[in-house]
Amino acid sequence: MTPEPQIALRPYGEGDFELLQATLGDPEMTRFLGGPESAEKLQQRHERYLALRNSEWERMFVILAGAQRAAAGTIGYWEHEHQGEAAWETGWSVLPAFQQQGLATRATLAVIDLLRADGRRRSVYAFPTVENLASNAICRKAGFTLEGVSDYEYPKGNPIRCNIWRLDLQANKS
Repeated sequence: MTPEPQIALRPYGEGDFELLQATLGDPEMTRFLGGPESAEKLQQRHERYLALRNSEWERMFVILAGAQRAAAGTIGYWEHEHQGEAAWETGWSVLPAFQQQGLATRATLAVIDLLRADGRRRSVYAFPTVENLASNAICRKAGFTLEGVSDYEYPKGNPIRCNIWRLDLQANKS
């Protein structure tokens, strides 16, 4: 059995625009999210992610893989309200060359550890589309509980159907 590559998270930085283009600017990478973002939207998102470096309520990280610490994707968390509950939401994007290696699951577990240590919210949610089998599997492997399905618009004007996954940050770690 091959050992899983190690991961690390580092804050999203100035030099990560190409990674953003390779994830949210790529048609295949965004097929469950309504398609790629325009160059203008990517630049706006890049600036927003850079501004999060000093935020206590939202963060974006680059997932670094292996001993070479190759940029494999991004993961983040932000404030979210779900049915009146103040909570966190998380989301990730991993480049095709690094998929199916457990990197996104380990990055999600690392974010869960950060949010547990923070202690300000009881829950973290993830909302992958029902068709995104890989992201739904990550939720399951990371210990989230499937609570239902809901309709959203992402981006605005693009209807999508998402699974609602919740993880209780105050429950004992398994």
